Amino acid sequence: MIYRLIRAWATATLRGFYRIEAPVDPHGGLSLAGPVMYVGNHPNGLVDPGLIFVLSQREVTFLAKEPLFRMPGVGALLRGVGALPVYRKQDGADTAKNEGTLTAATAALVSGRAITIFPEGKSHSEPQLSELKTGAARIVLAAKEQGVDPKVVPVGITYVARNRFRSRVHVEIGEPLPVEGDVKALTGTIADALKKVTLNLEAWEDLPIIKTADELYSLQTGQKAGDPDRLKRFARGMRLLRDEQPERFEALKEAVQQFRTRLELLAVSPDDLTSRYRPTTVLWFVARNLLWLLSSPLVVLGFVLFAVPFLVTRLASRASGVSWDIQGTIKVLSTMLLAPLWLGLLTFLAWKFLGPVWAGVTLVGAIPLAAFTRIFVERRLSALHDVRTFFVLGNRKRLQQRLLEEGRAIASQVEALAEEFRPRLS
Repeated sequence: MIYRLIRAWATATLRGFYRIEAPVDPHGGLSLAGPVMYVGNHPNGLVDPGLIFVLSQREVTFLAKEPLFRMPGVGALLRGVGALPVYRKQDGADTAKNEGTLTAATAALVSGRAITIFPEGKSHSEPQLSELKTGAARIVLAAKEQGVDPKVVPVGITYVARNRFRSRVHVEIGEPLPVEGDVKALTGTIADALKKVTLNLEAWEDLPIIKTADELYSLQTGQKAGDPDRLKRFARGMRLLRDEQPERFEALKEAVQQFRTRLELLAVSPDDLTSRYRPTTVLWFVARNLLWLLSSPLVVLGFVLFAVPFLVTRLASRASGVSWDIQGTIKVLSTMLLAPLWLGLLTFLAWKFLGPVWAGVTLVGAIPLAAFTRIFVERRLSALHDVRTFFVLGNRKRLQQRLLEEGRAIASQVEALAEEFRPRLS
């Protein structure tokens, strides 16, 4: 019962904070029966296990670093979902206690349960996988020795902007791995499987290059930009090109960087270069945004009612002094804890000063109002971008055409490379 309540609460919070895409799970890994170990990359603190927690179609047991169990609120949540503590040397803990944790995790698999572990051993902000620890392999091999046949399911988690509200999250589930070989060999197999379901860049500076190349490729081919599978292939292709043809790589990298810099100075994207500003299109844009402005009183009310929890969440993230990869966790946990408390306070104040009817209206309508306010802000920011693009490009056809031709020239190079490397990246 406690597990289900926490799962429902976590689901509402995570789906409210992020845009979680439907997981790519061609092998049914999230619904596998029997003993299963989910192994994932670890770029975003407690949010990573939270995603597996809400997406898995069965109960899951977690391994988490022991200091989290001593944090107010967090410890209660972890104990409520049956998590197991991991004692790490860098936390000043007695690592000998891990034998009990590994034994408990093994027993969970032997009893047919599912467990989740992040074999990198820590959350981090590096663009590629860290060297994996051997704990995951040791647990499943120990379970196999006790007569069960556990499966290892790789989980790749990719955030568009992990610390930003309503950013997209892509989750890809790899093919279940058989438990074979010794600890070292199995750890290597798990690492290879995780690389297949993650972006795994050489350096963070590669990410804007890959994204721009992908946008230009989409401009050339008419395909939708931002496809996660294509981005992974581009990342692998970039590594191959860097290793095998460094001069060609540097030339393309410089061309893409310069093109992206010009677009950033104008605050436009490759997709904006194909925009056509017909009078009817402009009039419809103006009319649509005027209609949106009629809802401004509701938006002002939303700002007034939710300014405090919004500011508290931001201040908590900044004041915590935690590393970049943990800030998303701070924001999500603050939302989980503050949202019900703030809703309760608003409902109580409405009941006290306005009566039970308005208390009911507040209880039912406060969360939809918060969501509407956020949507309004997002769409108005998008509209402002469109207005700026219109004034930058709408009456400067030569500039638009020159940038479009330059973009298409680079796109042709990207497309040629994509075709050249496609057989090796499929």
